[in-house]
Amino acid sequence: MLADLDDLVARPSAGLAVRCTRALLSPWSRLALLVLVLAAAATTVLLLEPQRLLADGWPHRLSGGAAVVLFGVAYGLCTAAFVPRPLLNLAAGAIFGSQAGLPSALAGTVLGAGISFGLGRALGQDALRPLLRGRWLKAADGQLSRHGFRSMMAIRLFPGVPFAAANYCAAVSRMGWLPFLLATGLGSVPNTAAYVVAGSRAASPTSPVFLIAMGFIAVSGLGAAAVAWRKRHRFSGRAETPEAPAPSGAPAEPEAPAGPEAPAASWAPAGPGAPTPATTQVPVAPPAPDRTA
Repeated sequence: MLADLDDLVARPSAGLAVRCTRALLSPWSRLALLVLVLAAAATTVLLLEPQRLLADGWPHRLSGGAAVVLFGVAYGLCTAAFVPRPLLNLAAGAIFGSQAGLPSALAGTVLGAGISFGLGRALGQDALRPLLRGRWLKAADGQLSRHGFRSMMAIRLFPGVPFAAANYCAAVSRMGWLPFLLATGLGSVPNTAAYVVAGSRAASPTSPVFLIAMGFIAVSGLGAAAVAWRKRHRFSGRAETPEAPAPSGAPAEPEAPAGPEAPAASWAPAGPGAPTPATTQVPVAPPAPDRTA
């Protein structure tokens, strides 16, 4: 008797636990958790103000290889929290120089991209993929899913797409982990190196090395804008291609008569000297005689 009562009490509680677990693990609940995590990270970054590294420098009690590794970890966390990479690259060059700053910045870039990709894939993909209905969204998703390495390499080589936005867009697509991380690591080398070198020579802005680095940054930005405009123009042209017109020599179809009393026209091909279409007169029945007289 007591065992039966225990079973009756346990079954509703077990069903409630299952329903709560399903609700918490649903796609929209995970997406809400992702939004909360990113909002908390962005708020933390605003309170800590990492841009002070450019003015105050790295703490003096941290130096050597440990400082380089710690900066790379902090770099990755900051990029996942929407801190602009150019700012962190300049700080890496100003604090550690180009030789130690470049490896630290690249490691932080791959780490931050992996964190964003993992969060987006685990918490946001299932909820956001059904929303990819627009023409541009479907085209971007198909490009990233079918040509993941090539597409991500182009995004990293030509700056223009925000780093965090590219990470989360790739996470929502079907791109694999390995192509994403390899393309991020290789494609980020040129621009990261340019910013790190510029940061290391920021004290002498008229030096040739600083001017070359800034010139490379400007040229790569203009190249990215040109490539983006060309891709957009080509895609718009494909999407808005008009239908092919009918052959000019094909005769037009004759129009149907408007009603039963309209004369039936015999159609003849149009051309110089062609007779006009002849109309066939429909005979009219004579009126019935008046028999009232």
